Amino acid sequence: MGIIFDIQRFCYHDGPGIRTTVFFKGCQLRCAWCHNPESFRIQPQLRYSSRLCTGCGQCVSPCPRQAHSFLDGMHKVDFTACIACGACVDACPSRALKITGYEADPQQIMDVVLKDRRYYGIEGGLTVSGGEPTLQPDFLLELLSLARQEQIHTCLETNGYIPAHVLEALLPLTDLFLLDYKLTDPEELQRCTQAQGPLWEHTLKRLQETSRPVVLRLPIIPGINDLPEHISQAAALAKTHSCIRKTEIMPYHSLGAGKWDELGLTYALAGTADPDPEQKRCWDRILHP
Repeated sequence: MGIIFDIQRFCYHDGPGIRTTVFFKGCQLRCAWCHNPESFRIQPQLRYSSRLCTGCGQCVSPCPRQAHSFLDGMHKVDFTACIACGACVDACPSRALKITGYEADPQQIMDVVLKDRRYYGIEGGLTVSGGEPTLQPDFLLELLSLARQEQIHTCLETNGYIPAHVLEALLPLTDLFLLDYKLTDPEELQRCTQAQGPLWEHTLKRLQETSRPVVLRLPIIPGINDLPEHISQAAALAKTHSCIRKTEIMPYHSLGAGKWDELGLTYALAGTADPDPEQKRCWDRILHP
């Protein structure tokens, strides 16, 4: 069994062709710009939308951990007390509360993937994303094995912090690795993402040794890594690693900022503007001179 938080069908930006993308919960990084913060924890968790809350108070008494309270008409949620039992969700008439994340088995997921098989063609198929899917290795490997049995093309979207034994098991089951390249400077990488050690480099090295196809994807965040030297370094990696078949800019967007508040988290990049089209073209010219 595994814990996922979403399945999106008919995706065009998670690998080649038309794809079904399965989002795993759990990530060892804490990127300040993450647009899926509900993926940080592996466990299911509560989300609260103040926009939908009517202040009726019906969530208070069902909660066994007293996670809900009202002070001067304001709804307060103690996320540290919540055990995601869902009692408050069932009691909320305005749907301001919901549990994100649920348990599923690999065959259940594959049944969804196979619904759109006719649309995949040669290039399309299954993409596993997150979060970081390799934090649930047994579940991930079983799902990819089922896809291989069905001759479904597989993509793994990963931050690259993959234990060596897990990576070795993934190599024969993964047709394409979508590998994030977040920051060049190790100190900035640790500060902005809490990444530890050179595991990312070891992953790229092994993918090069085994000639596994890679798309190197650069999330570019204004004020953090929108530096010409960072983008140029990614271009240099592509020249020295034949496994990198393509490099892509993934411009910052603020669409996921509201999720942080719904999870009781502080969004450090509040107020950061989305880059305009000309800025995106400028970044792309550096990456593809």
